[in-house]
Amino acid sequence: MKSAARVVVIGGGVVGASVLYHLTKAGWKDALLIERGELTCGSTWHAAGGMHTVNGDPNVAKLQQYTINLYKELEQLTGQSCGMHLTGGIMLAGTRERLDWLKMAKARGRYLGMELELIGVDEAAKLFPLMDKRHFVGALFDPIEGHVDPWGVTQAYAKAAQSAGAEVVRHTRVVDLKARSDGSWDVITEGGNVHAEHVVNAGGLWAREVGRMVGLELPILAMEHQYLITEDIPALKGHKEQLHCIDFEGEIYLRQERGGMLLGTYERAGVPWSPVTTPWDFQQSLLPNDLERIAPSLEVGFEHFPTLGDAGIRKVVNGPFTFAPDGNPLIGPVRGLRNFWVACGVMAGFSQGGGVGLALAQWMVEGDPGADVWAMDVARYGDWATPAYTNAKVRENYSRRFRIRFPNEELPAARPLRTTPVYERLVASHAVFGDYCALEHALWFAPSAAEASEEITFHRSSSHAHVGTECRAVAGAVGLLEISNYGKFEVTGAGSDAWLSNIMASRVPKAGRIALTPMLNERGKLIGDFTMCRLANDRVFLICTYAAEDYYRRWFELYPPPAGVTVRPCAMQYVGLSVAGPHSRALLQGLTRSDLSSSAFPFLSFGQMDIGMVPALVGRISFTGELGYEIWVTTEYQRALYELLREAGRAHDLRLFGGRALNAMRIEKSFGTWAREYRPIYGPYEAGLGRFVDLAKGEFVGRAAALEEKESGGKLRLATFTVDAADADAIGDEPIWHDGRTVGWVTSGAYGHRAQRSLALGYIPRALAEVNDGFEIEIIGERRRAHRESAAVIDPSGGLMRA
Repeated sequence: MKSAARVVVIGGGVVGASVLYHLTKAGWKDALLIERGELTCGSTWHAAGGMHTVNGDPNVAKLQQYTINLYKELEQLTGQSCGMHLTGGIMLAGTRERLDWLKMAKARGRYLGMELELIGVDEAAKLFPLMDKRHFVGALFDPIEGHVDPWGVTQAYAKAAQSAGAEVVRHTRVVDLKARSDGSWDVITEGGNVHAEHVVNAGGLWAREVGRMVGLELPILAMEHQYLITEDIPALKGHKEQLHCIDFEGEIYLRQERGGMLLGTYERAGVPWSPVTTPWDFQQSLLPNDLERIAPSLEVGFEHFPTLGDAGIRKVVNGPFTFAPDGNPLIGPVRGLRNFWVACGVMAGFSQGGGVGLALAQWMVEGDPGADVWAMDVARYGDWATPAYTNAKVRENYSRRFRIRFPNEELPAARPLRTTPVYERLVASHAVFGDYCALEHALWFAPSAAEASEEITFHRSSSHAHVGTECRAVAGAVGLLEISNYGKFEVTGAGSDAWLSNIMASRVPKAGRIALTPMLNERGKLIGDFTMCRLANDRVFLICTYAAEDYYRRWFELYPPPAGVTVRPCAMQYVGLSVAGPHSRALLQGLTRSDLSSSAFPFLSFGQMDIGMVPALVGRISFTGELGYEIWVTTEYQRALYELLREAGRAHDLRLFGGRALNAMRIEKSFGTWAREYRPIYGPYEAGLGRFVDLAKGEFVGRAAALEEKESGGKLRLATFTVDAADADAIGDEPIWHDGRTVGWVTSGAYGHRAQRSLALGYIPRALAEVNDGFEIEIIGERRRAHRESAAVIDPSGGLMRA
């Protein structure tokens, strides 16, 4: 084993081998993979090896497409068979709701270039004759689906990497990691030490243990997973290999294994394996069979596929796989640990392993993953993702793997975990809550406790009318919204403005003023959407997306503030309430001695003032598009502020409103939001944020690329559409059609209660940015006529906010 390497990859499963291969392909050939046993000896070796392209996140689906297309290339490169069986696959729907979900999956596939086909039960039965079609109402056929040999794939990655100069060391356990002051690492192993510039934790089942070597507790948990292989089935003899099949209602998956069938399930009574520590001596081992635990799923399987019930069981496999709380991988650099990277929690390794390796290698070599990997970024989890939280959410996610997550469905596990001081007050006002970064926040308010629930659906639910009432109350009088679920940073010190000017695209505002600003990466793409509130020359309050707080903190480490400047995350130290609507100024003015007139405190003003007895930071700004104010207080004052506003608000017809109403109103104003309209695949001019980019202020991160985009015009444009919808609105990821072809995709959608129209935001080619008609948006399989609006459908001039 060499004593020094540019990068050490820890873990020789399919993910680690993929990372090694892609690093060498990207030019980092001085790479070393260290595996404690044989390659594949953790979870990889006993995996069923299934691969598919369909995923709820289109960006993840693209990486899955890449993975599957890579296998033939690997075989040609190395001569190592990947054991690829590209049989095609069929997803069976047993309910109308599941059929709607399949229609939406097919629609997403349109702009991804996927050749998915919705078929009836008769056609499905021809393709998969083992099914009893009485239990189903339709299906989705995917020609790019199948399975591979886990051992062959892993060996192919390793051979390709070795032929390019990488080294693979087996039977050598990493026992510790020591950081050096220059950001490099000493990798301590049983067979000697290696000095590495970079370290990748691809430890799989042992990723937690590797993380703990550097003081990191990764939010991953292994779950026992069982599948069985039947004896030979006579009906299969003499026929071509069966398709892969997913039976959503039965919560099972099937594929042919030689003369029999492989049947696996994600049972609702899932069991975590070794939840605290993974034993180092667990190696190419399986767990005791527990068919009783999956008996309910097997019973459904035998009913839906009667032939299986007549076949004996040849083999049962029970092995552990690791999951993150949301089921997506954890990849990327870790905040606070220079040159330390993770690639773990990849439970669908043969669908995603290639894409994960590609993205991570590009990130390490080029400084950018080359794709939108936010859904997999390790930075999406903060300190709130404790082991107990992870345990609860992983068990929930595992049990729901084949169940629908409706757009208005809030999942109950690990809740309530984090609450603000007004939580009980909101409960008493019949709030219906969602959770965001494990923090409870009100979605909408019901007239009574008995009505504080809604049916889960892809269509408009029973909350629709109540959300409409909230929107009209804001537009007609004044509404009160809790806004604690934003991220916040406090930047202090004499050099604050210079540091902010370098990392933000807009000019830093003067003291007492607010500026909206994108944050760009070196490629000029959107990685942040901030509100800069300048209290004094040496103090700036930043408001941003809370889910991305660790993402931003990691970015700030790449561009650290100078000595004397402090950047302090303070999301839960400052909690907030917002008042919005034409009566909001009168309400607030009655509670403060500060002058809130437009001449004294105009739009985009920010300052310290007392609201009653409560010291507060107040900004004249509102995401609703109405006259409004955001009020930030330290946590101990929030309850008093809430009671004060509620009491004084009685005279002004104040009404509580929640996140659903806010979302509808911001879409009426064509306001984008991070992770929907603003993502690292879009530039500021494409996203309609060009007016917030100050190219004249001097150099800043991403300036050259932003200038190039401005001059070229970019490829896309964010557009607002009114949609001729029925009883369902766009929610995001629907295809946008024009003149009979798919040209773009929806990023957000909602019913605009003030405008009384169904609305959608989405990206289309720049060439169509001035075209108004001829558009359609596909909602649950139906192409609905859409009209591109040239401006916001409510108050396009912005006069209400400035009143």
